[in-house]
Amino acid sequence: MALHPNLDPELAAALAKAPLPVAGSGGMRFEDLPGIRAQLDAAHAAMPPFVPDDRVTIEDRMVPGPDGEPDIRLRIYRPTERREAIPGLYWIHGGGMIIGSAGMEDPMLTEWAIRVGCVVVSVEYRLAPEHPHPAPVEDCYAGLVWTAKNAADLGVDPDRLAVAGASAGGGLAAATALLARDRGGPPLAFQLLVCPMLDDRNITPSSHEFAEAIVWDRAANLFGWRALLGDAAGTDGVSPYAAPARATELSGLPPAYIDVGELEVFRDECADYARRLVQAGVSTEFHLYPGAFHGFDVMVPDAGVSRRAAAERVAVLRRALLR
Repeated sequence: MALHPNLDPELAAALAKAPLPVAGSGGMRFEDLPGIRAQLDAAHAAMPPFVPDDRVTIEDRMVPGPDGEPDIRLRIYRPTERREAIPGLYWIHGGGMIIGSAGMEDPMLTEWAIRVGCVVVSVEYRLAPEHPHPAPVEDCYAGLVWTAKNAADLGVDPDRLAVAGASAGGGLAAATALLARDRGGPPLAFQLLVCPMLDDRNITPSSHEFAEAIVWDRAANLFGWRALLGDAAGTDGVSPYAAPARATELSGLPPAYIDVGELEVFRDECADYARRLVQAGVSTEFHLYPGAFHGFDVMVPDAGVSRRAAAERVAVLRRALLR
């Protein structure tokens, strides 16, 4: 695949040394998912082990899932030296609705607990296609409800609780914020949506432009939505709690921060969601990172644009939650 002419030079140099696979190129099949997940688990296991920081205590808890459904696992990151109630950040991992786990971002979430000064709670939601909509978002909402109800035990100030996520997790974070608004709580102070997966229709210019893309292309995106929604993907009547871009009413949501790369499928749906939030009276900040592809900050963390994005998210969370 030829590299896009707008690709950031530092990202291009990193890709020249170590090309990344393109999810979706060659076609993805449901029967391939166990193998894909196994390969990712093996790749994760081969990475240098995560070294815990003694400034943060990490624990896993099993908490009640949605009514009549299995319990869910939450991974909790708590600054060890803080005794007063501090902000809480409820995090939802990415993975296209089909892969990923609550512990996959231990280094980043540990860093956020320290640098933001907050308790971070990461949810292990059920994955599609084995568990289609509404299982993933209902798991996320159930975990948020438990977090809010147990704020005192967690050392969280319930008035400073935010929801956040990246990619599929960003879409689930947006959907969880919609559920919290429509079900009367828990109240949320902020939503941080990193390159969120918002629209199952795949009709924006960027969704067509990136039939070939680094990391996550149009075919991969269609596959992820089909895993979540089955044959309903792209048709009328899809719930906004599955695809938040479907929501017709965005007023009453918490203030938002959305960022996305210039060279990715999600670019235009993210820009449109940010615009509609503003028009609905929701205070919103939007960042489009030039020359960046999906997951650029994770894949090439030392590039200047990646460092800028990472620093900005920390700064945004501090502004929103430390008051």
